[in-house]
Amino acid sequence: MAEKKTKNTAAVVTELIAETVVSLGFELWDVEYVKEGADMYLRITIDGPETIDIEDCETVSRAVNPILDEADPIDEPYMLEVSSPGIERQLRTPKHFEACTGEYVTIKLFSAVEGIPETADKRVTGKLKAFDPKSKDITIECGGRDITIPWSSMSRTNIYFDFGS
Repeated sequence: MAEKKTKNTAAVVTELIAETVVSLGFELWDVEYVKEGADMYLRITIDGPETIDIEDCETVSRAVNPILDEADPIDEPYMLEVSSPGIERQLRTPKHFEACTGEYVTIKLFSAVEGIPETADKRVTGKLKAFDPKSKDITIECGGRDITIPWSSMSRTNIYFDFGS
């Protein structure tokens, strides 16, 4: 029950602030409303054509704070955080997968996918080749072949960046 409320809160906040974030020259990458320990966090993630810095986050925070105060969509105390998605950004929505087609991703799985040996350790990395908007399945190139990962099998997906290790 609480999970549904937090999802609705994020959707309401997204609707309230999206136009403002875009008007400032940024893309609204994600909005999450989550509980960590005893505290609630409203996390607004922004992206842009240039690297996002602390001043950008501060600009967005100052612009959306009055909107949130006036609309008052959250009944309980919360911490507001504005940040960039980072180089190894998490992909959570169909929009994220569509935008990152062609990038390398690391997928953590709930369990190995039957018939796909590359998923045996419940983690697979490869080039994101396609996203099916109907099924939400993704296809990645891994080990020289294309494999399809069902949306329901993925627990977390992030852009993969080789830091030269």
